[in-house]
Amino acid sequence: MNRDLYPQRMMNAFGDPQLVIDRGEGVYVFDEEGKRYLDLLAGIAVNALGYAHPAITRALTEQAGKATHVSNFFATAPQLELAGAIQRMLSDDGYVGASARVFFCNSGAEANEAAIKMARLHKPRGTIIALKGGFHGRTLGALSITHKPAIREPFEPLGGNVLFIDPTIEALEAAFDDDVAAIFVETIQGEAGVVPLEGDFLRRARALAERFGALLVVDEVQTGVGRTGRWFAHSGIVKADVITMAKGLGGGVPIGAVVGIEKTGRLLTPGSHGTTFGGNPLACAAANAVVGEVAGLFEHVRATGEWLRGHLEARGFEVRGAGLLLGVVVENAPALQTELLEKGFIVNAPNATTIRLAPPLIITQDELAPFIEEMETHS
Repeated sequence: MNRDLYPQRMMNAFGDPQLVIDRGEGVYVFDEEGKRYLDLLAGIAVNALGYAHPAITRALTEQAGKATHVSNFFATAPQLELAGAIQRMLSDDGYVGASARVFFCNSGAEANEAAIKMARLHKPRGTIIALKGGFHGRTLGALSITHKPAIREPFEPLGGNVLFIDPTIEALEAAFDDDVAAIFVETIQGEAGVVPLEGDFLRRARALAERFGALLVVDEVQTGVGRTGRWFAHSGIVKADVITMAKGLGGGVPIGAVVGIEKTGRLLTPGSHGTTFGGNPLACAAANAVVGEVAGLFEHVRATGEWLRGHLEARGFEVRGAGLLLGVVVENAPALQTELLEKGFIVNAPNATTIRLAPPLIITQDELAPFIEEMETHS
């Protein structure tokens, strides 16, 4: 289909599309002319198993033959199975013995909307602390805790009682008091250029949240479900009160989740929140297939990520991140993104000096080798 049709038929929220994608296979996508591209972005960390993965295809086909949707007046087996799988993820990652309850929605922004409401229920009219450089979504509630002025300020005034701070211990300690209801953090700030938060900062946030009766909300929308080589990027550093998830959870099928640990899992009560499509059996069936496959990929993700990082650093690039979520520092990221696309590599420039890599978790060293060779020409 001609790309010229896009501005005639679509609202201009995303700008002109770079390509018209026809299909995908494994870690590659193909445009309408049949040109192949190595997808090193995976739909922005969404397509955890790449394209046309048989486990997802089979799960969708089987569930579509039963029921694609029921209302949340009822439960379904895929929904309850997925909630149980998330509980096991938590247990595997250090939350042993903790109770956890799940609310399913359709996206990361919706998951963070639910988490904001949980914070309001936890401490009505309390302050929410959010971090400069953080990104939590573009819906109005999620946008109120997303710092980037260019995307936030046109929609102000937004929900009140949000305080943005630098991700430093000094700023953290100055901001906390008894009025704080919650602090929202990403272990790795993806939209800021794949910038990890310091472990000491996260541990201090945990301690201050406990001291002042606030919730520690960890946004794992981009980093969760194996992206960093384990279920959650914050595991082994801190324990959250609330975790938000999406992106890789559905492997390309829209689904999000907010997880409440211990007493926070009881904050939402009948009538306090809702969703029409959240947790529908089709999306949950796909997510169950993804979780089953990702469980066996952790060592592969860690090893492949370290291999990729090592080869890029050996060619003079500074690299940030963990697992298969990496930020490569370059001089002119937007220009390099365009040049790489012409060469058959899909990457993303979240800012002027960073190329973001978030390929499918199944990608191999052999598949990555041509990209490394191409990057050598830009080092």
